[in-house]
Amino acid sequence: MRKTYSTFQKFFHKPSFKPSTKPRPFKTYSFVPFSPLAMLDPTILTIGGIILGIAIIERILERWGVIDLVDQFGKIMRLILPVTFYSALIYFFATFMF
Repeated sequence: MRKTYSTFQKFFHKPSFKPSTKPRPFKTYSFVPFSPLAMLDPTILTIGGIILGIAIIERILERWGVIDLVDQFGKIMRLILPVTFYSALIYFFATFMF
């Protein structure tokens, strides 16, 4: 049997390529309380599409020269637009999960 001589330091010495301390995970917080993708709610998009459609119809009627009908649309929209806007805003914040 062959004898080998080795010292304790040579036997346990292993080159270390990794740092001895591990990076600790840390929590991050966002200053924005909601995601912009939450605005893609189907109810909000439907209400916005209806309002946009009425505005386009009003412009088309104005080009055709039907000013009386356009004036009636204007009077109705003066009431409907603010009510719809605030209703959609309340709906958005009431149904959004924080």
